[in-house]
Amino acid sequence: MSVFIPEDSPREECGVFGIWGCEQAQVFTHFGLYALQHRGQESAGIAARVSPTGLRLKRDMGLVSEVFSAEDIVDLESDAALGHVRYSTTGSSSAANAQPLVVRMKSTSVALAHNGNLVNARALREGLESSGSIFQTTADTEVVAHLAARESAKGIREGLLAALQQVRGAYAMVVLTPDGLFAARDPNGFRPLCLGRLGSGWVVASETCALDAVGAVFVRDVGPGEFLSIDDDGLTSGHIGDAVGKPSLCIFEYIYFARPDSDIAGHNVHLVRKQLGRLLARDHHVEADVVTGVPDSSISAATGYAEEAGIPYEMGLVRNRYIGRTFIQPGDALRQRGVKLKLNPLRKVVKDRRVVLVDDSVVRGTTSKILVRLLREAGAREIHLRISSPPYRHPCYYGIDTSARGQLIASERSVEEIRSMVGADSLEFLSVERVAEAAGGDPSEYCVACFMGDYRVPIDPDGDKDSLEGSP
Repeated sequence: MSVFIPEDSPREECGVFGIWGCEQAQVFTHFGLYALQHRGQESAGIAARVSPTGLRLKRDMGLVSEVFSAEDIVDLESDAALGHVRYSTTGSSSAANAQPLVVRMKSTSVALAHNGNLVNARALREGLESSGSIFQTTADTEVVAHLAARESAKGIREGLLAALQQVRGAYAMVVLTPDGLFAARDPNGFRPLCLGRLGSGWVVASETCALDAVGAVFVRDVGPGEFLSIDDDGLTSGHIGDAVGKPSLCIFEYIYFARPDSDIAGHNVHLVRKQLGRLLARDHHVEADVVTGVPDSSISAATGYAEEAGIPYEMGLVRNRYIGRTFIQPGDALRQRGVKLKLNPLRKVVKDRRVVLVDDSVVRGTTSKILVRLLREAGAREIHLRISSPPYRHPCYYGIDTSARGQLIASERSVEEIRSMVGADSLEFLSVERVAEAAGGDPSEYCVACFMGDYRVPIDPDGDKDSLEGSP
């Protein structure tokens, strides 16, 4: 069972956590995966160093709490470990694709965990298969493993570097061997990755909230195109080839994906979201009686909107945290019933009142339509929908599982048409410039392809969105 995610939201990314040189590393990794659970709820796994040439792996479908027993954590006892939580892209939800992926390379075990999407994985895979490689999964992480094995005559580190120079796209990758831990971030820095210290050991993680969870001290972000090597002699930093991409951190990390207590690129996520709400209120004020947000990612923006607009903030929607995604069945009628179980309006808060409903995004429009209907049924007199991001017009190819363009409500529709479809009294979005401003920069410093269609790394021209197999 995994957590239900509204159909109107982008699917969450994956989370990676690696640790070296700490007793009970598997326990810290377990804690780190709990902290990163919001980034992926379909599968979880931990690989741990248990011998000079071997790793032990435990992975399965489900939440962290469902995959690992107390006995599993004891069996994984180690001073070096690698963990992963995954939300798959379309068609690749299976135990075989759970990570870390463990392979044999140069008579030793190698575990790989990856957050992102390699846009040339299909072409690379076809080339490898035509020359005899046999694949066990449909995840693009395995492409890196095959490339590294073919290039590892001079060592695993050199093989990984050579492999990463051949792939294109988004990745925050962590690799564990019995001899060392490696971490790499793509030259554009699409996906976040940070470095921390835990006593005399080292930790790398997708977000700083995972460092906090294990008591590690944040050192710095891993830079775009940086390759870290960590072993018993310490840490060394290098670069993945000569390619230097345009800085392209995914702007949705601030809008939706990251936990509010994380810091990314020097900015606290909660404070960025709160500023998004403030800017939304400045640009799109409306006379109202109460402001409420859609739990949980929109609460920060909603409080910012309320403070800036001088309108009271209230808990207008209550979230049931214990609904499993597997409970939600296909079909609009059952999906709508599932959203009603997931989010319930507080009637005495919204009845006979003009409500500003703040949400982080509108993707398909399904959930927005249902929430507006729920608030109306609860007695809201007016519902003004305010979105703390621009219209989501283009699919993501860099590690986020969003719908194909034809399924995106904003791809071919005006704001007024969307408003009519979801049934709100008014609808306004924040501009790309305002989102970047809240994050302390301008649009050129972030990946905003989902809003603008500007893909900074060319995508596979022969593949459609729904057929790509990524490793979010």
